[in-house]
Amino acid sequence: MNRNAMTKTVAGFVLAGLAFGASAHRSWMLPSGTIVESAEPWVTIDGAITEDMFYFDHMPLRMENATVTSPDGTVAPAPTPVVGKQRASIDLKMPQNGTYRISLVDDIVMGSYKLGNEVKRFRGTKQAFAKELPAGAQDVRTTTLHRRIETFVTANKTSTGALKPSGVGLELVPLTHPNDLRAGETARWRFDLNGKPLPNLPFSLVPGGVRYRGTLGEIRLVTDAKGEASVTLPAANMYWLNASYPANQSKGPAEEPGDTRRYSYAATIEVLPE
Repeated sequence: MNRNAMTKTVAGFVLAGLAFGASAHRSWMLPSGTIVESAEPWVTIDGAITEDMFYFDHMPLRMENATVTSPDGTVAPAPTPVVGKQRASIDLKMPQNGTYRISLVDDIVMGSYKLGNEVKRFRGTKQAFAKELPAGAQDVRTTTLHRRIETFVTANKTSTGALKPSGVGLELVPLTHPNDLRAGETARWRFDLNGKPLPNLPFSLVPGGVRYRGTLGEIRLVTDAKGEASVTLPAANMYWLNASYPANQSKGPAEEPGDTRRYSYAATIEVLPE
């Protein structure tokens, strides 16, 4: 990855990792439809980093590393995105009937170390950091940012094979199917951190159309002692569901001395009319 792309990736990661409107910019993927009924179903996934939800006003989301989980549970790289000035787009053919998960998962390291009397700084992938850290480096400090951005689409009929959690990072486990959400009904969700339910986790829903309301319209929620939440679904719309751990981004669980870990999750879901 060239330096320009890495800078954009890291910037997008930092912006995505801040929950509850702490940053004016949010990262998201938006499908052209969440349920496609067709003999030959296709869907277009747009990705962007924006101020107004689901409105292209800033920069494209880098989706080169996105993956697609098919209804049978197999995972494959997403098609190569077309990248424009303010958005990126993926055209996805869905040969199997059922539900697909489109995910973008990144590990980015931001860190510093001391070499002699000079302090060096680094931003890049975890693998690159391990490779480029010179022998003799001292006072090594890193912050590892793990993010997951995703959405769900269904070809003709819903299924659950693509919904199984990976056990890595902060994940939504949909106990109610993500493509079967209707206004006024109750949805049940669980958040896991590295495969374990995460209790008392704040998360939120932000409806699309912020620019036409003049207010964010954020709905704040929290998981229970089992890491679950029952949510009465609001009015029909596209929604950005997001969470971060720890909620206080200045702190995080240490993986090793000098290392801090942060996690973020964001998904685009559609709530249909009653």
